[in-house]
Amino acid sequence: MKRLFGNTGRLKASQIRRLENLYRRNIPPEFVITSEIAREISKLSAEIRCQIGVLINRRGKIVYVIVGDHQKIVIPDISNYRATPGRLKGLRCIHTHLNSEPLTQDDFADLVLLRLDIMGAITVTEEGMPYQLHLSHILPKGAVEKPYRILPPLDCNHLNTGCLEFIRGIEAELSHVRALYDADRGKERALLVSVSTVSRHLSMDSLSELAELAKSGGIDVAGSVLQQRKKADPRLLMGRGKIQDLVICALYKGATMIIFDQELNPSQIRRITDQIDLKVIDRTQLILDIFAQRARTKEGKLQVELAQLKYLLPRLVVKNTAMSRLTGGIGGRGPGETKLEINRRRVRERITRLEKALSLVIKQRKQQKARRSKRGLPVVSIIGYTNAGKSTLLNTLTKSNVLAESRLFATLDPSSRRLKFPKDTEVIITDTVGFIKNLPKDLMVSFRATLEELKSADLLLHVIDISNTRFESQIESVEKILAELNLQHIPLLRVLNKQDLVEKEMLDTLSKTLSGITVSANDESTLIHLIESMEAAIAPISPVTQVFQEGSLQR
Repeated sequence: MKRLFGNTGRLKASQIRRLENLYRRNIPPEFVITSEIAREISKLSAEIRCQIGVLINRRGKIVYVIVGDHQKIVIPDISNYRATPGRLKGLRCIHTHLNSEPLTQDDFADLVLLRLDIMGAITVTEEGMPYQLHLSHILPKGAVEKPYRILPPLDCNHLNTGCLEFIRGIEAELSHVRALYDADRGKERALLVSVSTVSRHLSMDSLSELAELAKSGGIDVAGSVLQQRKKADPRLLMGRGKIQDLVICALYKGATMIIFDQELNPSQIRRITDQIDLKVIDRTQLILDIFAQRARTKEGKLQVELAQLKYLLPRLVVKNTAMSRLTGGIGGRGPGETKLEINRRRVRERITRLEKALSLVIKQRKQQKARRSKRGLPVVSIIGYTNAGKSTLLNTLTKSNVLAESRLFATLDPSSRRLKFPKDTEVIITDTVGFIKNLPKDLMVSFRATLEELKSADLLLHVIDISNTRFESQIESVEKILAELNLQHIPLLRVLNKQDLVEKEMLDTLSKTLSGITVSANDESTLIHLIESMEAAIAPISPVTQVFQEGSLQR
């Protein structure tokens, strides 16, 4: 026999049996609920003075029986019923109301947030008889004020409404959304959300970059939503009504997930996911996921996994209603430890192992650095915002074949090549991981070994994509990260890339105001002035110059 949900502690054995027997009842497809079942739950509800609800699937089977209190019911976890994009949940909720009130705001919230087929409330008379059935459903097209429609109340003796055909009709109007999704099945579709306290211009720029990140991570962008507030809600980041709008917007656009531009703290992400029956991530988690996709070397994989686990640890919440949270035996520290505590302990242990492995990487890097110092070759490090053209510049300068694509974080693992200048001076030139605004702190810590390589550089090439409308804020972000790494003392050349995409007048102005060298990283003929400037900057510390200076001192 299936279990009952909710407040069952005060029920008599006979009442429990009567509620459990509801699971045996079937409802014909043309009925939203039968008159007999409506009378049964109304009578029981009047007896125990609590609301009673049933969740019914489209085959007419009652799959959940819920006991509430005098004012409401609480729908249990129904995540097993996954609604595909552009479709409803496949469940309808019918419950009793003891105070003759129609559908409440809580009912409408559950209807929208859970994407139920139908929400219904049976008003119960003092004698325990069903009086009227109040129904509501999600509107298949966007509404200005309300995303749902309230139907005229039904007589509980006449409930043959063509229910299944009615639900299919609603979904038919959403079919165009489903068709768009089916054309690219298996790919995530995301609704991008920003709750911002800054200007609209800055907020839209940040959302545009979030869209680029999503595409770089293999996610289709279904749409974006911007809400500007004087102050973000500390609980949900935005109001509960706005969250309902998000669910409806995701339904209309066939989105499978929601990505927030702002980093969500553990309590916010828990509360939002309690409200929304969709996958919810934030900007930081998206960047971590992209890094996980791009990591190729053992070192890179260690660094990304460490960053992901540090991000996950405070957000680790286990919601498993199918089994007890208490456990014991192998893998548990005593019979009282919960599943959540075990998972957290295992994550902490894995973090410790990863940190030890990365400490060995740092030692190996120091040894490599010592060997390189003995050879006396200067080091030039290419830095810059992600997708500015760093790998393309490395390839053109050294005639290499490092992966270079027009997307954010196309390359993650650093690459080093030798470069010989026209005057036979040799240097080691290194391509580093791209920077980005609000680079996650856990990534900064995990990539410490990689970023510390910059400290041994004799010259930094800051590649700037001047064709990007956000290049000024990108410069600011890179320089902020350089300051955090204490690298301001290292000589730096600004390389203004993608000159072919900028008008000549604008190019001259930018070259003067930014004190940079204009190039097209994929055109070798435009790099002559850059190579001369690099050689001039490196000359004072090149091996040839050092030998000459030592000879002069001996004489």
